[in-house]
Amino acid sequence: MKKNHIIAALAIIAVAVLGVYLYSGSIETGPDHRALNLMRLTGSRPKAASTKEGQVAARVNGEVISVDEIKKGYDDNPQIAEQIPFDEFYKKAVDVFVNGKLLYQAAVKSKTMETPEYVEQLKIAKEDLARKIFLEESVEAKVTPAAVQAFYQNEYVAKFNSQKEMSAKHILVEDEAAAKKAIERLNNGEDFDAVAKEVTKDKTVELGYFTEDLMVPEFIAAVKTLKVGEYTKAPVKTQFGYHVVLLTDLRDSEPLPLSELEPQIKNILGQQAAAEIFDTLYKNSTIEKYDLDGNIMPEEQTEK
Repeated sequence: MKKNHIIAALAIIAVAVLGVYLYSGSIETGPDHRALNLMRLTGSRPKAASTKEGQVAARVNGEVISVDEIKKGYDDNPQIAEQIPFDEFYKKAVDVFVNGKLLYQAAVKSKTMETPEYVEQLKIAKEDLARKIFLEESVEAKVTPAAVQAFYQNEYVAKFNSQKEMSAKHILVEDEAAAKKAIERLNNGEDFDAVAKEVTKDKTVELGYFTEDLMVPEFIAAVKTLKVGEYTKAPVKTQFGYHVVLLTDLRDSEPLPLSELEPQIKNILGQQAAAEIFDTLYKNSTIEKYDLDGNIMPEEQTEK
């Protein structure tokens, strides 16, 4: 398989390899119960193994598959790179690339590229690729750093509505009696974190900062009765169980930094840019649409 063909298939191959791991249970995932921190989570990518330029991953009937080709598939798919070290990905990917090379060689040998089906599919693929590259480059030209900064200042910072944020810790248990025992231990001077580590059923003791709309009403009502440093003297019942809540801080919310919002802003600007591009293309084109009887639909006609 030629290099450009391999690159075009990398994303599909990478997802296929990830599927093998997900199916076999090699990747463990679980829910994060800290509602506020959903906007602030950052992933850390495992350190990738270094590779030598031109290093051979496999030879298939004399044709070389390079380690660089497989590494590019890994680097181009951060959702995989964040979960699987490259050396682990590589072991599975080699077989996938070898299979791809075998199929391509068999296709060449059988003169698949001379068939009408191949010619037709190649034409479609070329058109799809041209559309994709044109749209990507046109959008990229519009979504500039200056445009991102302007959107951040004018649409986010200027319109930001500050809210009261609370920071709290909690102990969560199944029944009221267990909650009362935890409160009694706190009353006797035991450390909140120590008690929580021993008895809570929620591994997330530190809830971070949150606003009223992010927690159930019973929880918020209890927090509002506290001063910073105080904990609830009676169990707080919610749909999740019985809580003992410690208020650790109060503050006015502030705009998030651009660095945290940049991906979302680029996505919004990208959608707007794509819509503008299509609008311009329509306005500068003559388009006639026909119904199933071959009659033109005047209301749908767009002229220069």
